[in-house]
Amino acid sequence: MPLTTYTSGEVLTAASLNANLSFASTNGGLVFVKSQVIGSAVASVNVTSAFSTTYDSYKIIINGGVGSANQDLFLKLGSTTTGYYYSQQFVSYAGVGTSSGAANQASFGFITYNTNTLFVNIEVHNPFLSSPTVVNSINVDPTITGRTSAAQGYLANSTSYTDFTLTPGGGTITGGTIYIYGYAKA
Repeated sequence: MPLTTYTSGEVLTAASLNANLSFASTNGGLVFVKSQVIGSAVASVNVTSAFSTTYDSYKIIINGGVGSANQDLFLKLGSTTTGYYYSQQFVSYAGVGTSSGAANQASFGFITYNTNTLFVNIEVHNPFLSSPTVVNSINVDPTITGRTSAAQGYLANSTSYTDFTLTPGGGTITGGTIYIYGYAKA
């Protein structure tokens, strides 16, 4: 059933509204899954019930908050502490590029934060499916290091995950919110 449009003066019925909502949720786009507030001076944040059979791909946005130091923020799926492979490319605002990578690590370590801002945009593909999970992210650092970064990686196993944990490389993080969205299956 296609999306119904209305004109001025028409009566909107519950059935028609529900049909439009159903159409929107099954024909692509982002669907809100949950959000979680980051506490004050925490050493890690565990986000449960983030992934399910409903979606194959997810967007995680972390916005607001700060770190107690300029560090990497590590992303771990479930309780798995081995098999993370990733690379990251940095470009300074002056146009100078560098890169780094790591193989068979205890988590993904490609999310950078600092004492002025904590923002990252992560996509996670196939976390609930019994296949390797692929992750990519972008990060903008407007203050301390003056650079942007893009990272890609995968977790080399076929485990199904419902949760993830974010852990600072040193110090703590305070404030901000973690938003999880699912990409609706078209």
